[in-house]
Amino acid sequence: MVAAHTSSHSSESAEWIICLDKRPAERSGEDVDIILARLKNVKALERFHPRLLQQFCLCGFYERLEKGITLFRQGDIGTSWYAVLSGSLDVKVSETSSYQDAVTICTLGTGTAFGESILDNTPRHATIVTREFSELLRIEQKEFRSLWEKYHHCMAGLLAPPYGVMESSESDRMPEKKNISNNSVVSVSKHPNKKSFLESPAKLHAKSPSQVPSEKILQAGKILRYAILSRAPHMIRDRKYHLKTYRQCCVGTELVDWQMLQSSCVHSRIQAVGMWQVLLEEGVLNHVDGETGFQDKYLFYRFLDDEQEDALIPSEEERRESQEELQDTLLFLSQIGPDALMRMILRKPPSERTPDDLEIIYEELLHIKALSHLSTTVKRELAGVLIFESHERAGTVLFHQGEEGTSWYIILKGSVNVVIYGKGVVCTLHEGDDFGKLALVNDAPRAASIVLREDNCHFLRVDKEDFNRILRDVEANTVRLKEHGQDVLVLEKSLSSSRNSVHGSSAAHHKYNIMSGTPEKILEHLLEMMRLDSQFTESDSALDDFVLMHCVFIPNSQLCLVLRDHYHAQASQGSELEKLDYTLNNKRRVIRLVMKWAAVHGEHLQLEDMVFLEEFFMGVSEDAKVLPTLRDQLTELERIIKSSAEDARSLQRKHKVLLQHFNNVDEKLQKRQPIKGDDEILFKVYCCDHTYTTIRVPVAASVREVLEAVADKLGSAEDLILVGLSSAGEKVLFKPNDVSVFSTLSINGRLFACQRDQLDVLMPLPEQEGPSLGSLANFELMSSKDVAYHMTFYDWELFRCVHELELIYHTFGRQHVKKTTVNLDLFLQRFNEIQFWVVTEVCLCSQLNKRVQLLKKFIKIAAHCKEYKNLNAFFAIIMGLSNPAVSRLSQTWEKLPSKFKKSYGEFENLMDPSRNHRAYRLTVAKLDPPVIPFMPLMIKDMTFTHEGNKTFIDNLVNFEKMRMIAKTVKTVRYCRSETFSPDSPQAGKHHPDVWTYVRQLSVIDNQRTLTQLSHGLEPRRS
Repeated sequence: MVAAHTSSHSSESAEWIICLDKRPAERSGEDVDIILARLKNVKALERFHPRLLQQFCLCGFYERLEKGITLFRQGDIGTSWYAVLSGSLDVKVSETSSYQDAVTICTLGTGTAFGESILDNTPRHATIVTREFSELLRIEQKEFRSLWEKYHHCMAGLLAPPYGVMESSESDRMPEKKNISNNSVVSVSKHPNKKSFLESPAKLHAKSPSQVPSEKILQAGKILRYAILSRAPHMIRDRKYHLKTYRQCCVGTELVDWQMLQSSCVHSRIQAVGMWQVLLEEGVLNHVDGETGFQDKYLFYRFLDDEQEDALIPSEEERRESQEELQDTLLFLSQIGPDALMRMILRKPPSERTPDDLEIIYEELLHIKALSHLSTTVKRELAGVLIFESHERAGTVLFHQGEEGTSWYIILKGSVNVVIYGKGVVCTLHEGDDFGKLALVNDAPRAASIVLREDNCHFLRVDKEDFNRILRDVEANTVRLKEHGQDVLVLEKSLSSSRNSVHGSSAAHHKYNIMSGTPEKILEHLLEMMRLDSQFTESDSALDDFVLMHCVFIPNSQLCLVLRDHYHAQASQGSELEKLDYTLNNKRRVIRLVMKWAAVHGEHLQLEDMVFLEEFFMGVSEDAKVLPTLRDQLTELERIIKSSAEDARSLQRKHKVLLQHFNNVDEKLQKRQPIKGDDEILFKVYCCDHTYTTIRVPVAASVREVLEAVADKLGSAEDLILVGLSSAGEKVLFKPNDVSVFSTLSINGRLFACQRDQLDVLMPLPEQEGPSLGSLANFELMSSKDVAYHMTFYDWELFRCVHELELIYHTFGRQHVKKTTVNLDLFLQRFNEIQFWVVTEVCLCSQLNKRVQLLKKFIKIAAHCKEYKNLNAFFAIIMGLSNPAVSRLSQTWEKLPSKFKKSYGEFENLMDPSRNHRAYRLTVAKLDPPVIPFMPLMIKDMTFTHEGNKTFIDNLVNFEKMRMIAKTVKTVRYCRSETFSPDSPQAGKHHPDVWTYVRQLSVIDNQRTLTQLSHGLEPRRS
């Protein structure tokens, strides 16, 4: 189950950890189900047979390691096998077995596994050190050997050699090169003309006649051919071109036209091209002259079945079946089409790639882990030189240790083993990892050999010449401004194309992007580049990024001082007219920036910020008497400042008073308003004996302030600690400086204040268990569309209340910026609440036929949420249905009508997380606002950027990172650029108040309880 996390802890994530922490003999069947639900999502384990995974759940252990911990050293005798659940670890190898001279040869990320040498007691070949906080699954040697003996056929090929693809070797030690180049592997690094071999599409990528298309693609081709013969038989016919006749052909443009008309899942012509490319790659569709790339042009293509003179004509039954299966087939091809399109583009010589091709490659590069730290310019440069390379056979050697480095590789699909002579396999690299760069950077021989670990691996390759050119270009186009011998501003020069609006011609000119700098110099440069004669420019986009992100590197108090200095700056040289011109334009630029800053930050401005704005306005008013040109901006400045001042004064006069669950005391049917940090909340804080005291404190109160309020009621604060306790019994001990902890609790979580020595005896309240009866009696009377409408209306209110800055505070850690993210916390909590609501209602429904009706209703509600573009609730409902407690109810799912199974399957495909949720991203890119996006994925995107890039580089602000995070924040802005206001569906006259129901969902948020209820409904089959 996927949860939207509002803090670093999650009761749901802790549930499987608690189960793994038990002794293996004490784990129940429910424990195993909970652990299995988590391990199914681990990349390193996704290819293991379900029965084998279940055994891992029975004997595995959970390891939680801080940064810098040495797991084991080179030369140690191994005792365990590991899989990386989260985090990353460095692999260090020493030629002398001395830890001091160990060199990091690669990094193991989430989804990797290591330690197979325990099967034959050989010493560890490398030292493993945690690079960051990491979570591991550990299996001890005895159990791992037992599993190997029992599941040898399942595990062969999935583990590193010599146990998998290099099983013919006698040992995993490789003292001589010949051990790598034996008959069990194929070497490509010594090919006499490697480059031409790899870049030849006909040799490397096209299916040879002896290769058989996969059964699924072959069937897809048959269905499409039969559908065309049924609906548009004229498309397949003999064609004449240049006095030559081509038998039974289709035209590329006609195939694209036809496909666009058949399904709503085909959104564009380029998407349709990718779908036909899937068939072309597999040989199910062929170009008459053997071209390997499908084109939306007047080119001839022939289905495989039409290659024969006596091509089969489909029977009536086959025609009918093809009509029934056509939509499923198109959906399937739409999911794998983007990858085929990407491969087709990457196979083109770089000189033949169009601007659209380069943009598609660039979008793909944005989500590759190995490239996350690179600048936008470098990624765009790489898009023009990357080469696609694939190899079919496991055991193929990409290059040997000691060879000259000629290329840098990034793994698109599959995995490889890193092999060192005399040490054997030291680690395995997976999708998203890279290798081979160090040899290029240092101009040194390869430090290890790379051997394919599985069949059909795909890579992106950058050759040395291109790699060095990009490095040279980056340095040549980097402009550094220094003061006192130190860099204070780093700019990157790049070409920008501007179109002349009069003549329609394009002219190339250079632009300078800020890469890093001191906050003051970044601001100075942005002000200098601001154009006053236009509404919006690229420099204004960068200015917008600065206004959004400055809280990370320069606080408001400091920014106000810098803005004041800039406003009063005077020219030191030039004529009087030039000085006056400089002064006027400088003031206009600062005014424009201040207005943008006040508009973006709005309600988040503090009292001292308002004092600055009022003083600034007075200063501009005085200057406008001397400089009349400033009067144009004065009216707008006054409006913005007055609006902000009124908001601030109203907040000072009256705070909202909120109840325990953040509902307004006097809230009835009025529109929900954003919660401010200084709004007050009435909250129950419990003691060990389940008595409680009600406190009234600001929402943004620190833990220290909460404990002081509790102490005033209890009469003592000595050694009190504040603890968040979930319904599952998980405890989160809050630190004194933590702020706004009320909104970080799980759905049924409660706050406890106790002495430190009482921590172990804390028990959840009975009320935290959640409902014992479902709401089916009322819920089944409600219209599915009505529920989806009111749910979307409420979710829109919650989403609208989230300030853009809260996303930034959440990403960088609100404890660092000392700000509250309560509105975002509540919106993320809503995602979890809807998931658990679905699971709760199903698991509390004892009648089989009623459960089937519930599944149907939830699928219909999800469909309506999708129609309303409420993707957050849509995903939450579908993820609730895929929760192990629901998905295991096989008797219930068996009785679900096929129509609903099909809809659910389509919805699950939209949730497919592969290729960084490509299916979802393609769908949402087509939607116009208003949209309620899948917020956990947006949080993941920003976290990915934050963790993959340093905030400061050489003590300078990494502004490229700020720009990337701001881009995601602006997506939220775009989603809310229109108001959600569809017509309300007609409410059924007999059903209860849906408005109230969707706002007060009662749920069980304890996965163990839900699993027990599920087993009670349908016990495990023996």
